[in-house]
Formats: sequence, C-alpha cells, structure tokens
Amino acid sequence: MEKKKRNILGDYLKRSDTLLLGLCIAATLFGIILIASATRHTSSHQYIYIQLVALVLGIILYFLFSVIDLDILADHWKLLFIFSVLLIGSLVFLGVEGDTGNRAWIRFAGIGVQPAEVVKIPFIILLAKFVVHAKNSRGLNHPVSVIEIALFVLFLFGLIIVVSRDLGSALVYLFVFIIVMFAAGTNILWFLFGAGAVAAAFPLLWEHFLSEGQKNRILAPYDPSVDPTGLGITWQANQSKAAISGGGFLGQGLFSGNYTQAGSVSQQHTDFIFSVVGEELGFIGCAAVILLLLLIILRCIQTGVRSNDPLGMLVSIGFAAMLIFQTFENIGMCIGLTPVIGLTLPFFSYGGSSLVMLYAAMGIVSGVKMRPKPASFVRQF
Repeated sequence: MEKKKRNILGDYLKRSDTLLLGLCIAATLFGIILIASATRHTSSHQYIYIQLVALVLGIILYFLFSVIDLDILADHWKLLFIFSVLLIGSLVFLGVEGDTGNRAWIRFAGIGVQPAEVVKIPFIILLAKFVVHAKNSRGLNHPVSVIEIALFVLFLFGLIIVVSRDLGSALVYLFVFIIVMFAAGTNILWFLFGAGAVAAAFPLLWEHFLSEGQKNRILAPYDPSVDPTGLGITWQANQSKAAISGGGFLGQGLFSGNYTQAGSVSQQHTDFIFSVVGEELGFIGCAAVILLLLLIILRCIQTGVRSNDPLGMLVSIGFAAMLIFQTFENIGMCIGLTPVIGLTLPFFSYGGSSLVMLYAAMGIVSGVKMRPKPASFVRQF
C-alpha cells in the first residue's frame, strides 16, 4: 500500500508542473517578506498570518484543480455562468464599500472575499469554451459567433461596473477577452470594428457610466490640472514614486525604507507593494519581482502552446493575459504611468482571496500540462 501511494505521488510530481508551483511559492514568500516590512509600523502580524494561511489553502487548491479535468469543468458551463452572475450580483445586497468607493467586497466574520477575483477563473473557462465551440460550429469569425461571445463578455463587464463600480477588475476581463480572441485566430477586421465601436460609444460611457472620481483617476497621470497641488488624487502615486526613486540601485535595505517604515504610502501592503520593493531593495529587487512574474507568465503560455488542446491552450493564455494586465497596471500606477484603479500585484500583494484564486488558476494550468492531447486534436481547431 505504501509503495502504491509513493508511486501515485511520484507519478503526480512527474506529470504536474512543479516548476510553476515553485515559481508561485517563491513569489508568494518574497511577497510575505515585503508585506512584513510594509506593515511593520502597525505592530500587527495579522497580515502575515492571513497571507500564510492563504498560501497553504492556495497550494491545496493548486493540487486539487490540477487533478480535475478541464473538459469536465467546461462541460458544466451553465453552472459556471450562473455561479458567476449570482456571486457578482450578491454585491447588491452583501457588498461593502472600500476606501476607493468600490462596492467590491463581501465581508463576514472578519474575512473578505472579492467576487470579481473569484469569477476570473470561471470567466476564462467559459470564454475559452465559447470560443472553441464557435470555431467548431459556425467558425470563430462568423458574425453570430463574434456577437455572442462579445455579448457574454460585455454582460459580465457591465455587471461588474454597475454592481461594484470596480473598473480595475472589469478591465482585466476586457483585456483577457481581447488576448484570447487574438490567440484563437480572430480576424483583425473584428478588432478594428471593435475599436471603432468603443470609440463611438466612449463619450456615452464616459458621461453616464463613470463617476467623477473614476474620471479623475483615469486622467490624473496625464493631466496635471486634475490635481495641480499633488496633494489630492495624485498624492498616493506621488508618494509611491518618491519612495521608489529613493531606493536607487540597491535600495535602502529591507525594513529600512524611510517612506515604507513611516507608512507614508497608503495601501503599501496591497496595491502599492511595488513601492516597498523599489525603496528597500532598489532596482535589483524590482528586477527580481518582474523576472519572477515574467517566468510564471511565460510558463503559462508555454504550457498552453504545447498542450495540443484548444481549450487548454486558450485557458492557459487567458490566465497569462490576466497576470500580464495586472502586473503592467499595478507597476504602472506605482510609478505614475497608469491610473490608480485598485489592482494588486499578483502573488506579491496582500490579499487572501486573490492569492487563493491565483493558485487555483495555476493549478488548472498544471492540469493542462498533465493531460496533453494528441497532435490530431489541434487540427480540429
């Protein structure tokens, strides 16, 4: 019996993506050290404990989702869709408004869950399922196929905006949609048509769907007149930039950053964790963070490309796109290049629900690697 268990474990470790898991754990442990430094001035260790618990739960979900066949999950697309709509819709009754004015969290017994984070996984599976189905039936570039897929994405995008006013999370969904459609081989003319439609509808969206605060956040990095004193809506980003610039090449030393240890950067353990890296570990630390995330992203892409499975390929690409957007946007807002829209840095920022869902997503990617399809499958796509 013991020998059989060892054989099962050995076979699992051989077939699963232990490199991807190792990269994720390395990034998370690095992040926990940064969170410890960012919250040292509070004399509270609760952030570290919660993140460690989330890491353990995340690893369990990684193993669990890696052994669940992706095709089985996708076959239950109706349940995934209903679950996604109900979970996001629950914010109407259970949502709690945060510091940014977004009603994006559900909190109970001291535990916070962000539905948009949880729904990213079923959304990407659903999107990949619909794309594969469209390609195998009418053809992906058939107008009905494009319209059906676009309506599904716009429905969830609009639901997030209307219910929670969480523009940051909604934009992740939109970016994933664009990348998955591109990877699936959508004709460039559809992208041009979509860009034109967005340009035509933009004045209406700007006027009626975005709050004044959201408009100012979007304009702030590019229009100095939005906050001429630098003490209003741009203050947070300005503090972050000052902290990062003070780190130089090698940084001021872990637990020794002037801004970080004074708690001068708001949300420096979550949205602005990159300011802690820049100030205390300098350019070298920033490069290490970016390298770890790049390796995780490339591993997801590599797994998808090698799978010979259209569904697995698109799901893996979708998760890579999710990581790309969040990484680019988070680092961009920390250095003042992109709007501050409340997106965390994957694996590094504090956030239990976000971290657990990231490991579940990476577990699905590992499952794609474990179950490669014959080369003949790709011809059907």
